[in-house]
Amino acid sequence: MTDVSIIYCRPCGYEKRAKEVALALQRQLGIVADLVPGKGGVFEVSFSGKTVARRLKGHFPDAAEIVAAVRALGAR
Repeated sequence: MTDVSIIYCRPCGYEKRAKEVALALQRQLGIVADLVPGKGGVFEVSFSGKTVARRLKGHFPDAAEIVAAVRALGAR
């Protein structure tokens, strides 16, 4: 089990973004994220049970933003 999960909307085509974020987390912080397919336009990243980033109207968090948010919450 991992401390990071990425829930993404598969029908919306967010799987590629989720995989890019997971790769960045692994390369930069050594964290292996759980990728969780969803639907309904969701793209949400949680670390230790706290939501650190999500897709909002007009904003889609990029990998650098998500890595920084996870790092700020205490990941190495």
